[in-house]
Amino acid sequence: MSFDRSIKIAPSILSADFADFGREIQAIEAQGADWVHIDVMDGHFVPNLTFGPPAVRAFRPHVTTFMDVHLMIAPVDPYIDAYAEAGADMLTAHVEAGPHIHRTLQAIRGAGMKAGVALNPGTPVETVEPLIDMVDMVLVMTVNPGFGGQKFIHSQLEKIRRVRSMIGDRPIHIQIDGGCDPSTAPLVAEAGADVLVAGSAVFKDGSVDSPSVYGANIRAIRAAAEGARDAA
Repeated sequence: MSFDRSIKIAPSILSADFADFGREIQAIEAQGADWVHIDVMDGHFVPNLTFGPPAVRAFRPHVTTFMDVHLMIAPVDPYIDAYAEAGADMLTAHVEAGPHIHRTLQAIRGAGMKAGVALNPGTPVETVEPLIDMVDMVLVMTVNPGFGGQKFIHSQLEKIRRVRSMIGDRPIHIQIDGGCDPSTAPLVAEAGADVLVAGSAVFKDGSVDSPSVYGANIRAIRAAAEGARDAA
């Protein structure tokens, strides 16, 4: 996939109908999703439990865009190959998940995937500076990881700006995850984010039998983000 800084909407299927993931993925892609975001949680690093490699493997045939797998697990390294074999296009690991994030990012790329590094709200931006030339994406968490539907943490906007400055002209995406909707999308876009993860804001009031609602929600988030960029 070629690199560009256009706004990308990555719906989190954590907010989808768990009984119908295949059709949900097809619906959001048909309605304009750029990436499909999969939140992997282990009940240890974060207080929730979601998907493992077999689930990601089951999702893979339905994803025609880009499968973006966010690991909220610790440790990461023992599972890298399993997620690569399951078909992840990008694997994002948290800088807080272990003592050797440099080694983890090397292993992700070595397994043939794009590598992302994530920062929790309480983690200083300086922790990613030594890693910046090893990653394809920096994920700034705009909520504390572990649950969907949380409120956006506004203090992370300055972190996004600092990451954007750190990246310079490198082909590295900035993703935000948490509390993204048409009211917060302009804030993160203006700060420098280009990949916006949205869960409940995409899936609310829609279903696989009423997918046009997903499309309207995606368009509203995209328009809000692009409007802020145009005004900047």
